[in-house]
Amino acid sequence: MKIFNYRMVIFMLAIVFGVVFSVPSLLQTDNGKKISLGLDLQGGLHMLLGVNTHEAVTAKVKSIATSVKYFSDDEDILVDNLSLNGDSVSFTVLDPDETPNVDEMLATIDGLNIVKDNTDYLLTLTNEDIEKTKDFAVSQVVETIRNRLDQFGLAEPTVVRQGDTDIVVQLPGIKTAAEEKAARELISKPANLELMAIDEKRADQVYTMSEALAGDYGNIILEDTNDPTIKYLVKEIPILNGSQVIDAQVGFDQSNQPIINFTLNAVGARIFGDFTGKNVGNRLAVVLDGKVYSAPVIRERIGGGSGQISGGFTTVEAGNVAIALRSGALPASVNLLEKRSVGPSLGADSIKASTLALIAGFIAVFVFMIVYYRRAGIIANIALITNIFIIIAVMAMFGATLTLPGMAGIVLTVGMAVDANVIISERIRELIKEGMSIPKAIEDGYSNAMRAILDANITTLLVAVILYAYGTGPIKGFAITISIGILASMLTAILGTHGIYEALMQKIIKDKDPKKWFGVK
Repeated sequence: MKIFNYRMVIFMLAIVFGVVFSVPSLLQTDNGKKISLGLDLQGGLHMLLGVNTHEAVTAKVKSIATSVKYFSDDEDILVDNLSLNGDSVSFTVLDPDETPNVDEMLATIDGLNIVKDNTDYLLTLTNEDIEKTKDFAVSQVVETIRNRLDQFGLAEPTVVRQGDTDIVVQLPGIKTAAEEKAARELISKPANLELMAIDEKRADQVYTMSEALAGDYGNIILEDTNDPTIKYLVKEIPILNGSQVIDAQVGFDQSNQPIINFTLNAVGARIFGDFTGKNVGNRLAVVLDGKVYSAPVIRERIGGGSGQISGGFTTVEAGNVAIALRSGALPASVNLLEKRSVGPSLGADSIKASTLALIAGFIAVFVFMIVYYRRAGIIANIALITNIFIIIAVMAMFGATLTLPGMAGIVLTVGMAVDANVIISERIRELIKEGMSIPKAIEDGYSNAMRAILDANITTLLVAVILYAYGTGPIKGFAITISIGILASMLTAILGTHGIYEALMQKIIKDKDPKKWFGVK
Protein backbone atom coordinates (compact mmCIF):
# COMPACT_ATOMS: atom_id res chain seq x y z
CA MET A 1 0.00 0.00 0.00
CA LYS A 2 1.32 3.44 -0.96
CA ILE A 3 0.53 5.01 2.39
CA PHE A 4 2.76 8.06 2.24
CA ASN A 5 1.42 9.91 -0.77
CA TYR A 6 1.53 13.70 -0.56
CA ARG A 7 -2.24 13.98 -0.01
CA MET A 8 -2.09 11.55 2.90
CA VAL A 9 0.87 13.38 4.47
CA ILE A 10 -0.95 16.73 4.32
CA PHE A 11 -4.07 15.12 5.78
CA MET A 12 -2.12 13.57 8.66
CA LEU A 13 -0.49 16.92 9.41
CA ALA A 14 -3.96 18.53 9.43
CA ILE A 15 -5.13 15.88 11.94
CA VAL A 16 -2.15 16.55 14.23
CA PHE A 17 -2.67 20.33 13.97
CA GLY A 18 -6.40 20.03 14.74
CA VAL A 19 -5.97 17.74 17.74
CA VAL A 20 -3.03 19.61 19.31
CA PHE A 21 -4.53 23.09 19.10
CA SER A 22 -8.09 22.09 19.99
CA VAL A 23 -7.19 20.16 23.17
CA PRO A 24 -6.88 23.31 25.40
CA SER A 25 -10.40 24.41 24.39
CA LEU A 26 -11.96 20.95 24.66
CA LEU A 27 -10.34 20.04 27.99
CA GLN A 28 -10.12 23.64 29.33
CA THR A 29 -6.47 23.22 30.27
CA ASP A 30 -4.50 25.99 31.97
CA ASN A 31 -1.98 26.27 29.14
CA GLY A 32 -2.53 26.99 25.47
CA LYS A 33 -4.85 29.26 23.52
CA LYS A 34 -8.54 28.62 24.02
CA ILE A 35 -11.79 29.72 22.41
CA SER A 36 -13.57 32.44 24.36
CA LEU A 37 -17.27 31.95 24.99
CA GLY A 38 -19.66 34.74 24.02
CA LEU A 39 -22.26 36.47 26.14
CA ASP A 40 -25.00 33.99 25.23
CA LEU A 41 -22.89 30.97 26.26
CA GLN A 42 -21.13 32.01 29.47
CA GLY A 43 -23.49 34.73 30.66
CA GLY A 44 -22.72 38.40 31.15
CA LEU A 45 -24.12 41.88 30.70
CA HIS A 46 -25.87 43.48 27.71
CA MET A 47 -26.39 47.26 27.75
CA LEU A 48 -27.82 49.81 25.35
CA LEU A 49 -26.38 53.28 25.96
CA GLY A 50 -27.53 56.62 24.63
CA VAL A 51 -24.95 59.37 23.99
CA ASN A 52 -25.88 62.96 24.90
CA THR A 53 -24.33 64.43 21.78
CA HIS A 54 -25.29 68.04 22.59
CA GLU A 55 -22.72 67.94 25.42
CA ALA A 56 -19.98 67.32 22.86
CA VAL A 57 -20.95 70.53 21.11
CA THR A 58 -20.82 72.44 24.40
CA ALA A 59 -17.43 70.91 25.21
CA LYS A 60 -16.02 71.99 21.86
CA VAL A 61 -17.28 75.54 22.37
CA LYS A 62 -15.62 75.56 25.79
CA SER A 63 -12.34 74.38 24.24
CA ILE A 64 -12.54 77.30 21.79
CA ALA A 65 -12.92 79.69 24.73
CA THR A 66 -9.87 78.09 26.37
CA SER A 67 -7.88 78.60 23.17
CA VAL A 68 -8.88 82.27 23.02
CA LYS A 69 -7.87 82.79 26.65
CA TYR A 70 -4.51 81.07 26.24
CA PHE A 71 -3.75 82.98 23.01
CA SER A 72 -4.62 86.35 24.56
CA ASP A 73 -2.53 85.63 27.67
CA ASP A 74 0.40 84.30 25.66
CA GLU A 75 0.41 87.27 23.24
CA ASP A 76 -0.40 89.85 25.96
CA ILE A 77 -3.62 90.86 24.21
CA LEU A 78 -6.11 92.54 26.52
CA VAL A 79 -9.47 90.76 26.28
CA ASP A 80 -12.54 91.72 28.30
CA ASN A 81 -15.79 89.89 29.11
CA LEU A 82 -14.62 86.51 27.79
CA SER A 83 -17.61 84.29 28.58
CA LEU A 84 -19.60 81.24 27.51
CA ASN A 85 -23.25 81.79 26.60
CA GLY A 86 -24.83 78.44 25.85
CA ASP A 87 -23.20 77.27 22.61
CA SER A 88 -21.40 80.54 21.89
CA VAL A 89 -18.33 82.44 23.06
CA SER A 90 -18.24 86.22 23.34
CA PHE A 91 -15.43 88.62 24.18
CA THR A 92 -14.13 92.11 23.48
CA VAL A 93 -10.62 93.06 22.36
CA LEU A 94 -9.68 96.27 24.22
CA ASP A 95 -6.99 97.35 21.75
CA PRO A 96 -8.40 97.68 18.18
CA ASP A 97 -4.88 97.30 16.75
CA GLU A 98 -4.77 93.73 18.08
CA THR A 99 -7.89 92.55 16.19
CA PRO A 100 -5.89 91.40 13.11
CA ASN A 101 -3.88 89.05 15.33
CA VAL A 102 -7.08 87.70 16.89
CA ASP A 103 -8.64 87.27 13.43
CA GLU A 104 -5.60 85.35 12.25
CA MET A 105 -5.79 83.00 15.24
CA LEU A 106 -9.55 82.39 14.84
CA ALA A 107 -9.06 81.62 11.14
CA THR A 108 -7.05 78.52 12.14
CA ILE A 109 -10.10 77.00 13.90
CA ASP A 110 -12.21 74.94 11.50
CA GLY A 111 -16.01 75.06 11.53
CA LEU A 112 -16.20 78.41 13.27
CA ASN A 113 -18.85 81.03 12.55
CA ILE A 114 -17.50 84.48 13.52
CA VAL A 115 -19.73 87.53 14.04
CA LYS A 116 -17.61 90.67 14.53
CA ASP A 117 -18.82 94.12 15.51
CA ASN A 118 -15.78 96.43 15.72
CA THR A 119 -13.86 94.85 18.62
CA ASP A 120 -16.73 92.67 19.88
CA TYR A 121 -16.66 88.99 18.89
CA LEU A 122 -19.36 86.29 18.95
CA LEU A 123 -18.19 82.78 18.08
CA THR A 124 -20.48 79.83 17.26
CA LEU A 125 -20.09 76.55 15.39
CA THR A 126 -21.50 76.16 11.90
CA ASN A 127 -24.46 73.77 11.47
CA GLU A 128 -22.26 71.43 9.46
CA ASP A 129 -19.61 71.34 12.19
CA ILE A 130 -22.26 70.76 14.88
CA GLU A 131 -23.49 67.64 13.07
CA LYS A 132 -19.93 66.51 12.45
CA THR A 133 -19.09 67.04 16.14
CA LYS A 134 -22.10 64.97 17.25
CA ASP A 135 -21.28 62.14 14.86
CA PHE A 136 -17.62 62.12 15.90
CA ALA A 137 -18.62 62.15 19.57
CA VAL A 138 -20.51 58.86 19.23
CA SER A 139 -17.59 57.25 17.38
CA GLN A 140 -15.19 58.56 20.01
CA VAL A 141 -17.35 57.22 22.85
CA VAL A 142 -17.27 53.76 21.20
CA GLU A 143 -13.47 53.82 20.98
CA THR A 144 -13.04 55.23 24.49
CA ILE A 145 -15.30 52.60 26.09
CA ARG A 146 -13.57 49.84 24.12
CA ASN A 147 -10.13 51.06 25.28
CA ARG A 148 -11.29 51.25 28.89
CA LEU A 149 -12.70 47.72 28.84
CA ASP A 150 -9.53 46.38 27.24
CA GLN A 151 -7.40 47.96 29.98
CA PHE A 152 -9.87 46.74 32.62
CA GLY A 153 -9.06 43.18 31.52
CA LEU A 154 -12.46 42.02 30.28
CA ALA A 155 -12.22 39.29 27.64
CA GLU A 156 -13.75 39.92 24.23
CA PRO A 157 -16.05 42.87 25.02
CA THR A 158 -18.36 43.92 22.18
CA VAL A 159 -18.85 47.68 21.71
CA VAL A 160 -20.71 48.67 18.54
CA ARG A 161 -22.63 51.69 17.35
CA GLN A 162 -26.37 51.35 16.78
CA GLY A 163 -28.14 54.15 14.93
CA ASP A 164 -27.16 57.80 15.29
CA THR A 165 -26.69 58.13 19.05
CA ASP A 166 -26.90 54.66 20.63
CA ILE A 167 -24.19 52.14 21.54
CA VAL A 168 -24.52 48.42 22.32
CA VAL A 169 -22.09 47.02 24.92
CA GLN A 170 -21.83 43.30 25.63
CA LEU A 171 -19.58 42.04 28.43
CA PRO A 172 -19.21 38.24 28.61
CA GLY A 173 -18.17 36.80 31.96
CA ILE A 174 -19.80 39.44 34.19
CA LYS A 175 -21.44 37.22 36.81
CA THR A 176 -21.66 39.11 40.12
CA ALA A 177 -23.35 42.37 41.12
CA ALA A 178 -19.97 43.81 42.15
CA GLU A 179 -18.44 43.06 38.73
CA GLU A 180 -21.46 44.59 37.00
CA LYS A 181 -21.24 47.74 39.13
CA ALA A 182 -17.52 48.18 38.47
CA ALA A 183 -17.98 47.71 34.72
CA ARG A 184 -20.91 50.13 34.54
CA GLU A 185 -19.04 52.81 36.50
CA LEU A 186 -15.99 52.43 34.29
CA ILE A 187 -18.08 52.69 31.12
CA SER A 188 -20.19 55.65 32.18
CA LYS A 189 -17.52 57.68 34.02
CA PRO A 190 -16.89 60.86 32.00
CA ALA A 191 -13.34 61.24 33.42
CA ASN A 192 -13.40 64.89 32.45
CA LEU A 193 -10.31 66.37 34.11
CA GLU A 194 -10.01 70.16 34.26
CA LEU A 195 -7.52 72.44 35.95
CA MET A 196 -9.39 75.62 36.86
CA ALA A 197 -8.32 78.89 38.45
CA ILE A 198 -10.07 79.96 41.65
CA ASP A 199 -11.42 83.52 41.67
CA GLU A 200 -9.45 84.71 44.70
CA LYS A 201 -11.07 88.17 44.67
CA ARG A 202 -14.56 86.79 45.30
CA ALA A 203 -13.72 83.42 46.88
CA ASP A 204 -15.07 84.49 50.28
CA GLN A 205 -18.50 85.26 48.76
CA VAL A 206 -19.05 81.75 47.39
CA TYR A 207 -21.49 80.73 50.18
CA THR A 208 -23.70 83.77 49.65
CA MET A 209 -23.41 84.04 45.89
CA SER A 210 -26.04 82.64 43.52
CA GLU A 211 -25.21 80.68 40.38
CA ALA A 212 -26.57 83.55 38.27
CA LEU A 213 -24.38 86.12 39.98
CA ALA A 214 -21.34 83.85 39.64
CA GLY A 215 -22.11 83.57 35.93
CA ASP A 216 -22.13 87.34 35.60
CA TYR A 217 -18.52 87.34 36.80
CA GLY A 218 -17.60 84.50 34.42
CA ASN A 219 -17.43 81.99 37.27
CA ILE A 220 -19.14 78.78 38.35
CA ILE A 221 -19.63 77.24 41.79
CA LEU A 222 -18.33 73.69 42.35
CA GLU A 223 -18.57 71.37 45.35
CA ASP A 224 -15.82 69.46 47.10
CA THR A 225 -15.87 65.75 46.20
CA ASN A 226 -15.69 64.59 49.84
CA ASP A 227 -17.75 67.30 51.54
CA PRO A 228 -20.60 68.88 49.51
CA THR A 229 -20.87 71.70 52.06
CA ILE A 230 -17.47 73.00 50.95
CA LYS A 231 -17.77 75.11 47.80
CA TYR A 232 -15.32 76.73 45.43
CA LEU A 233 -15.75 79.71 43.12
CA VAL A 234 -13.76 78.90 39.98
CA LYS A 235 -13.40 80.65 36.65
CA GLU A 236 -15.68 79.05 34.09
CA ILE A 237 -13.06 78.68 31.36
CA PRO A 238 -10.53 76.00 32.40
CA ILE A 239 -6.79 76.38 32.13
CA LEU A 240 -6.35 72.80 30.92
CA ASN A 241 -8.53 69.77 30.27
CA GLY A 242 -8.07 66.02 30.03
CA SER A 243 -7.25 66.10 26.33
CA GLN A 244 -3.70 67.10 27.29
CA VAL A 245 -3.25 64.09 29.62
CA ILE A 246 -1.00 61.40 28.11
CA ASP A 247 -0.59 59.14 31.16
CA ALA A 248 -2.17 58.50 34.55
CA GLN A 249 -0.98 56.02 37.17
CA VAL A 250 -2.00 55.11 40.71
CA GLY A 251 0.42 56.14 43.45
CA PHE A 252 0.42 56.68 47.19
CA ASP A 253 1.02 59.82 49.24
CA GLN A 254 3.02 60.13 52.47
CA SER A 255 0.08 58.81 54.53
CA ASN A 256 -0.20 55.79 52.18
CA GLN A 257 -3.47 57.01 50.65
CA PRO A 258 -4.09 56.27 46.94
CA ILE A 259 -3.55 59.19 44.58
CA ILE A 260 -3.42 59.55 40.79
CA ASN A 261 -0.29 60.94 39.17
CA PHE A 262 -0.91 62.38 35.72
CA THR A 263 1.39 63.60 32.96
CA LEU A 264 0.61 66.27 30.36
CA ASN A 265 1.72 66.47 26.76
CA ALA A 266 4.13 69.17 25.55
CA VAL A 267 1.41 71.74 24.88
CA GLY A 268 -0.27 71.08 28.21
CA ALA A 269 3.03 71.24 30.06
CA ARG A 270 3.78 74.63 28.53
CA ILE A 271 0.35 76.05 29.40
CA PHE A 272 0.56 74.59 32.92
CA GLY A 273 4.03 76.02 33.46
CA ASP A 274 3.08 79.49 32.18
CA PHE A 275 -0.07 79.65 34.30
CA THR A 276 1.56 78.52 37.54
CA GLY A 277 4.44 80.91 36.95
CA LYS A 278 2.06 83.89 36.68
CA ASN A 279 -0.21 82.83 39.58
CA VAL A 280 2.14 82.07 42.47
CA GLY A 281 0.20 82.45 45.75
CA ASN A 282 -3.17 81.68 44.15
CA ARG A 283 -5.04 78.40 44.24
CA LEU A 284 -5.59 75.94 41.38
CA ALA A 285 -8.61 73.63 41.53
CA VAL A 286 -8.17 70.05 40.27
CA VAL A 287 -11.66 69.22 38.98
CA LEU A 288 -12.78 65.76 37.90
CA ASP A 289 -16.29 65.33 36.50
CA GLY A 290 -17.51 68.59 38.00
CA LYS A 291 -16.20 67.94 41.53
CA VAL A 292 -13.19 69.62 43.14
CA TYR A 293 -10.74 66.98 44.38
CA SER A 294 -8.13 69.40 45.65
CA ALA A 295 -7.32 73.11 45.49
CA PRO A 296 -3.64 73.56 46.39
CA VAL A 297 -1.91 76.93 46.63
CA ILE A 298 0.65 77.47 43.86
CA ARG A 299 4.00 77.93 45.66
CA GLU A 300 6.18 78.21 42.56
CA ARG A 301 6.19 77.65 38.83
CA ILE A 302 5.44 73.98 38.12
CA GLY A 303 7.40 72.69 35.15
CA GLY A 304 7.65 69.18 33.74
CA GLY A 305 3.95 68.88 32.98
CA SER A 306 2.94 66.58 35.82
CA GLY A 307 0.48 66.76 38.70
CA GLN A 308 -1.59 64.62 41.02
CA ILE A 309 -5.19 64.09 42.06
CA SER A 310 -5.99 63.21 45.67
CA GLY A 311 -9.42 62.94 47.17
CA GLY A 312 -10.02 59.95 49.39
CA PHE A 313 -9.91 57.31 46.65
CA THR A 314 -9.95 53.63 47.40
CA THR A 315 -7.28 51.68 45.53
CA VAL A 316 -9.91 50.23 43.15
CA GLU A 317 -11.47 53.65 42.53
CA ALA A 318 -8.08 55.20 41.85
CA GLY A 319 -7.27 52.41 39.42
CA ASN A 320 -10.53 52.86 37.51
CA VAL A 321 -10.09 56.65 37.33
CA ALA A 322 -6.52 56.20 36.07
CA ILE A 323 -7.76 53.82 33.35
CA ALA A 324 -10.44 56.33 32.37
CA LEU A 325 -7.91 59.18 32.20
CA ARG A 326 -5.43 57.14 30.14
CA SER A 327 -8.08 56.03 27.65
CA GLY A 328 -9.46 59.56 27.37
CA ALA A 329 -12.49 61.42 28.63
CA LEU A 330 -15.88 60.74 27.14
CA PRO A 331 -16.73 63.67 24.85
CA ALA A 332 -20.34 63.38 26.05
CA SER A 333 -22.11 61.59 28.88
CA VAL A 334 -24.02 58.37 28.30
CA ASN A 335 -27.39 57.20 29.62
CA LEU A 336 -28.33 53.58 30.27
CA LEU A 337 -31.35 52.92 28.03
CA GLU A 338 -31.57 49.16 28.44
CA LYS A 339 -29.85 46.48 30.51
CA ARG A 340 -30.09 42.70 30.32
CA SER A 341 -28.17 40.26 32.46
CA VAL A 342 -27.60 36.80 31.00
CA GLY A 343 -27.02 34.36 33.83
CA PRO A 344 -24.36 31.63 33.70
CA SER A 345 -27.10 29.00 34.03
CA LEU A 346 -28.79 30.25 30.86
CA GLY A 347 -25.44 30.15 29.09
CA ALA A 348 -24.86 26.60 30.34
CA ASP A 349 -28.30 25.60 29.02
CA SER A 350 -27.40 27.10 25.63
CA ILE A 351 -24.14 25.13 25.53
CA LYS A 352 -25.95 21.96 26.55
CA ALA A 353 -28.66 22.37 23.91
CA SER A 354 -26.16 23.29 21.18
CA THR A 355 -23.85 20.42 22.10
CA LEU A 356 -26.81 18.02 22.05
CA ALA A 357 -27.78 19.27 18.59
CA LEU A 358 -24.20 18.90 17.36
CA ILE A 359 -23.85 15.38 18.74
CA ALA A 360 -27.25 14.32 17.42
CA GLY A 361 -26.47 15.67 13.95
CA PHE A 362 -23.04 14.11 14.08
CA ILE A 363 -24.38 10.66 14.98
CA ALA A 364 -27.13 10.82 12.34
CA VAL A 365 -24.61 11.70 9.64
CA PHE A 366 -22.18 9.05 10.90
CA VAL A 367 -24.77 6.28 10.80
CA PHE A 368 -26.15 7.28 7.40
CA MET A 369 -22.70 7.44 5.78
CA ILE A 370 -21.65 4.03 7.11
CA VAL A 371 -24.95 2.32 6.24
CA TYR A 372 -25.23 3.80 2.77
CA TYR A 373 -21.61 4.08 1.62
CA ARG A 374 -19.98 1.37 3.78
CA ARG A 375 -16.21 1.85 4.03
CA ALA A 376 -16.33 5.00 1.93
CA GLY A 377 -18.67 6.32 4.62
CA ILE A 378 -16.10 5.52 7.31
CA ILE A 379 -13.46 7.45 5.36
CA ALA A 380 -15.86 10.37 5.02
CA ASN A 381 -16.51 10.28 8.78
CA ILE A 382 -12.77 10.43 9.49
CA ALA A 383 -12.61 13.54 7.35
CA LEU A 384 -15.63 14.95 9.19
CA ILE A 385 -14.05 14.46 12.63
CA THR A 386 -10.85 16.09 11.39
CA ASN A 387 -12.89 19.00 10.06
CA ILE A 388 -14.37 19.67 13.53
CA PHE A 389 -10.93 19.56 15.16
CA ILE A 390 -9.53 22.01 12.58
CA ILE A 391 -12.39 24.48 13.14
CA ILE A 392 -11.84 24.47 16.91
CA ALA A 393 -8.05 24.72 16.51
CA VAL A 394 -8.15 27.68 14.11
CA MET A 395 -10.69 29.56 16.27
CA ALA A 396 -8.53 28.96 19.35
CA MET A 397 -5.36 30.16 17.60
CA PHE A 398 -6.98 33.46 16.65
CA GLY A 399 -8.71 33.86 20.02
CA ALA A 400 -12.14 33.90 18.39
CA THR A 401 -15.29 34.16 20.47
CA LEU A 402 -17.78 31.32 20.17
CA THR A 403 -21.42 32.41 20.35
CA LEU A 404 -24.67 30.51 19.95
CA PRO A 405 -24.90 31.43 16.23
CA GLY A 406 -21.29 30.28 15.97
CA MET A 407 -22.23 26.86 17.34
CA ALA A 408 -25.09 26.81 14.82
CA GLY A 409 -22.47 27.50 12.17
CA ILE A 410 -20.48 24.46 13.33
CA VAL A 411 -23.59 22.27 13.16
CA LEU A 412 -24.27 23.58 9.66
CA THR A 413 -20.65 22.93 8.71
CA VAL A 414 -21.12 19.26 9.60
CA GLY A 415 -23.79 19.00 6.91
CA MET A 416 -21.76 21.01 4.40
CA ALA A 417 -18.60 18.96 5.02
CA VAL A 418 -20.34 15.64 4.48
CA ASP A 419 -22.07 17.03 1.39
CA ALA A 420 -18.76 17.14 -0.48
CA ASN A 421 -18.09 13.50 0.43
CA VAL A 422 -21.58 12.54 -0.73
CA ILE A 423 -21.00 14.19 -4.12
CA ILE A 424 -17.63 12.45 -4.53
CA SER A 425 -18.99 9.05 -3.45
CA GLU A 426 -21.98 9.34 -5.78
CA ARG A 427 -19.73 10.17 -8.73
CA ILE A 428 -17.57 7.12 -7.94
CA ARG A 429 -20.66 4.87 -7.63
CA GLU A 430 -22.03 6.09 -10.96
CA LEU A 431 -18.77 5.32 -12.75
CA ILE A 432 -18.52 1.86 -11.15
CA LYS A 433 -22.10 1.10 -12.27
CA GLU A 434 -21.04 2.03 -15.80
CA GLY A 435 -18.36 -0.67 -15.63
CA MET A 436 -15.29 1.47 -15.01
CA SER A 437 -12.46 0.00 -12.91
CA ILE A 438 -12.33 1.11 -9.28
CA PRO A 439 -8.98 3.03 -9.51
CA LYS A 440 -10.19 4.86 -12.63
CA ALA A 441 -13.62 5.48 -11.06
CA ILE A 442 -11.99 7.06 -7.97
CA GLU A 443 -9.77 9.39 -10.02
CA ASP A 444 -12.55 10.44 -12.39
CA GLY A 445 -15.04 10.65 -9.53
CA TYR A 446 -12.92 13.29 -7.81
CA SER A 447 -12.36 15.16 -11.08
CA ASN A 448 -16.08 15.18 -11.94
CA ALA A 449 -17.15 16.21 -8.43
CA MET A 450 -14.60 19.02 -8.14
CA ARG A 451 -16.57 21.66 -10.05
CA ALA A 452 -19.81 21.12 -8.09
CA ILE A 453 -17.95 21.18 -4.75
CA LEU A 454 -15.98 24.32 -5.60
CA ASP A 455 -19.05 26.16 -6.92
CA ALA A 456 -21.10 25.40 -3.80
CA ASN A 457 -18.32 26.20 -1.32
CA ILE A 458 -17.05 29.36 -3.02
CA THR A 459 -20.53 30.90 -3.27
CA THR A 460 -21.20 30.09 0.38
CA LEU A 461 -17.80 31.49 1.34
CA LEU A 462 -18.57 34.76 -0.47
CA VAL A 463 -21.82 35.10 1.49
CA ALA A 464 -19.93 34.43 4.73
CA VAL A 465 -17.39 37.16 3.88
CA ILE A 466 -20.21 39.64 3.25
CA LEU A 467 -21.86 38.68 6.55
CA TYR A 468 -18.58 39.24 8.36
CA ALA A 469 -17.95 42.59 6.66
CA TYR A 470 -21.38 44.07 7.31
CA GLY A 471 -22.65 42.05 10.27
CA THR A 472 -22.07 42.74 13.94
CA GLY A 473 -21.60 40.64 17.07
CA PRO A 474 -23.09 37.13 16.74
CA ILE A 475 -23.45 37.48 12.96
CA LYS A 476 -19.69 37.83 12.69
CA GLY A 477 -19.26 34.72 14.84
CA PHE A 478 -21.55 32.75 12.55
CA ALA A 479 -19.64 33.98 9.48
CA ILE A 480 -16.27 33.06 11.01
CA THR A 481 -17.25 29.47 11.86
CA ILE A 482 -18.85 28.94 8.44
CA SER A 483 -15.77 30.30 6.65
CA ILE A 484 -13.33 28.18 8.63
CA GLY A 485 -15.61 25.14 8.19
CA ILE A 486 -15.79 25.59 4.41
CA LEU A 487 -12.02 25.86 4.01
CA ALA A 488 -11.44 22.92 6.36
CA SER A 489 -14.02 20.76 4.57
CA MET A 490 -12.35 21.39 1.21
CA LEU A 491 -9.04 20.29 2.71
CA THR A 492 -10.42 17.17 4.38
CA ALA A 493 -13.00 16.10 1.78
CA ILE A 494 -11.09 16.79 -1.43
CA LEU A 495 -7.48 16.27 -0.36
CA GLY A 496 -7.75 14.10 2.74
CA THR A 497 -10.16 11.40 1.58
CA HIS A 498 -8.42 11.21 -1.81
CA GLY A 499 -5.14 10.55 0.01
CA ILE A 500 -6.77 7.77 2.06
CA TYR A 501 -8.07 6.11 -1.11
CA GLU A 502 -4.59 6.29 -2.66
CA ALA A 503 -3.09 4.74 0.46
CA LEU A 504 -5.63 1.90 0.42
CA MET A 505 -5.78 1.47 -3.36
CA GLN A 506 -3.98 -1.90 -3.47
CA LYS A 507 -6.31 -3.34 -0.84
CA ILE A 508 -9.39 -1.99 -2.65
CA ILE A 509 -8.22 -3.61 -5.92
CA LYS A 510 -7.40 -6.87 -4.15
CA ASP A 511 -10.83 -7.09 -2.47
CA LYS A 512 -12.67 -6.59 -5.79
CA ASP A 513 -15.80 -5.76 -3.79
CA PRO A 514 -17.31 -2.35 -4.70
CA LYS A 515 -20.28 -3.01 -2.44
CA LYS A 516 -18.07 -3.38 0.64
CA TRP A 517 -16.20 -0.19 -0.21
CA PHE A 518 -18.85 2.02 -1.83
CA GLY A 519 -22.18 0.29 -1.21
CA VAL A 520 -22.74 -0.47 -4.90
CA LYS A 521 -22.67 -3.66 -6.93
